[in-house]
Amino acid sequence: MDLHQIMFLIILALALYLFVSEKLGVDMTALLIILSLAVTRILDPKEAFAGFSSEPALIVVAVFVLSAGLSATGLTDAIGNAVSRVAGKNQWTANLVIMTTVAALSAVTHHLMVTAMMLPIVMRLCREQNLPSSRLLIPMATAASLGTTLTLIGAPAFLLANNVLKHSGEPALRLFSVTPLGAVLVGVGFVLILLLLWVLPKTSGRDQQDEKFRIDELFTELVVPQGSRWAGMALPQFQKETEKLFEVVGLKRNGARISTLEAEVQLQEHDVLLVKTSPDELASMDEKMGLALRTVKKYGEEIVGSEDERSKTAEPMIVQALVLPQSSLVGKSVGEIDFVRTMGVIVIGLWRRGGWLYHELSQVRLREGDLVILWGHEHQLDEINAKYSQILMLFPMNVRPKKRVKAKTAALIMVTSVLVAATETLPPHIAFMMGAVAMVLSKCLSVRQAYESIEVKIFVMIAGVIPLGIAMEKTGLATLSAESLARLIAHWDPWVIMMTFFVAAGLLTQILSDAATTVLIAPIAIVFAKNAGVSPTAAVVCVTVGAVASFLTPIGHHGNLLILGPGNYRFVDFLKIGLPLTALIAVVTSFMSLHLWN
Repeated sequence: MDLHQIMFLIILALALYLFVSEKLGVDMTALLIILSLAVTRILDPKEAFAGFSSEPALIVVAVFVLSAGLSATGLTDAIGNAVSRVAGKNQWTANLVIMTTVAALSAVTHHLMVTAMMLPIVMRLCREQNLPSSRLLIPMATAASLGTTLTLIGAPAFLLANNVLKHSGEPALRLFSVTPLGAVLVGVGFVLILLLLWVLPKTSGRDQQDEKFRIDELFTELVVPQGSRWAGMALPQFQKETEKLFEVVGLKRNGARISTLEAEVQLQEHDVLLVKTSPDELASMDEKMGLALRTVKKYGEEIVGSEDERSKTAEPMIVQALVLPQSSLVGKSVGEIDFVRTMGVIVIGLWRRGGWLYHELSQVRLREGDLVILWGHEHQLDEINAKYSQILMLFPMNVRPKKRVKAKTAALIMVTSVLVAATETLPPHIAFMMGAVAMVLSKCLSVRQAYESIEVKIFVMIAGVIPLGIAMEKTGLATLSAESLARLIAHWDPWVIMMTFFVAAGLLTQILSDAATTVLIAPIAIVFAKNAGVSPTAAVVCVTVGAVASFLTPIGHHGNLLILGPGNYRFVDFLKIGLPLTALIAVVTSFMSLHLWN
């Protein structure tokens, strides 16, 4: 071995130690890898930092934004509602439903996209059904990778393997040639995962700090504006269609109360609905949906029209204001205080502990500890914080508004991105990045939301791991390892040879990408298989499955990196299911590939 090869092995060993021990964050370890490879001159600076502009890193960034677009427009909520109805409260049933859905989607789309799309859905299910996210996310990400073995287009590695076969003179694989093998792998994989759920930690990755000031339900008023699609609809039908958004607790028409229990009541324009809803849904109310916040509809233009240039270029904000003890507001009704005239903001909702409200907002008399939800511009809220800090304490409103009117646009962008990538009209990273940009340009989500959706830690980790593969190839260690393996197994039984190719690909893919691993080992596997009288197709399939379905570490599959934080996992948690699952897949693949293609 030369000096560069020795130095690379030292860097590799130290990096794996830091990843497993978690003495440093995964992002800091990744940066140290980049710097070490550059300082030792194993790679030049351009090569060392190539990971930041690499296809996997760009795909991850784009996928985060695309997933955020689906969430921001309520599409993930719709899918989540469907999954939740079927999944129920049992973690085994939930896992089976989620894994089946994910595997089916991954057969025709990019598994990383599917994992990112399902992540918020699963987290919401865990929150609503009180299930530990740590016992659902690893099965979900694993099922996404298993699903790629169902078709030839499920993973880029299969397309590359097929190309290697064709260039070597072997028959090409068809779209569903690998489906029998993939179906068995999915089936046995699901069974083993469900049997081993108990080995995973029973924790949740939900950030309790973010939820500290979060309230589940509050009271507000909605108005049916002129031209609304809800006008003329029977109230029971309206309640059924909107039950996932809010609960109607009262209805007023022309100032008079109308019973919500009467089946023959039909909504009319200008009706006022007294509702219970979540902060997210409160922030999502859009007149384009056929409903509007009553107070914003009544006073919004008055406030905006009277403000200076600072308000014309900024979006109004929503905050929660706590009514402090001994506040002069206690005992006064919202109408008497007249927030619009005295403070320049609008009251759009109210939350009260230990009780509920069935009157109009303007008639509600404030109590100590009430949370008043205010709508206004930033400088107006700053003035309230300065002038009224003795009677009101302002907190940020942790809301995730849904632009449901953009749901069809977001779905079209997602489907188009997947089709463009699947048909190879454009490279996947270009197709997905264009989709991410389209999400912002179409206003499915804002630029700020797009940036906030990107997990920088995961992006840096991917960018740091990729140079390891470049260095391994550049130093010649990758080729040397592959050729040594071929010499070692020359006289072994066919199934042992298949198993060895699988294991070699499975280990190498922890450092290299599945595509790079396949391109590196597949040509050697073909040559060796021909000389040994073994099917070259079987050998190449073993290599490819080993590259795409080896679940030893979160490094080997970028989908695992997406769930690392939300599942509150440690590095070694992936081994608990990944090691026995990979061993089972290796055995099944070795025997079935010989049976199907020998």
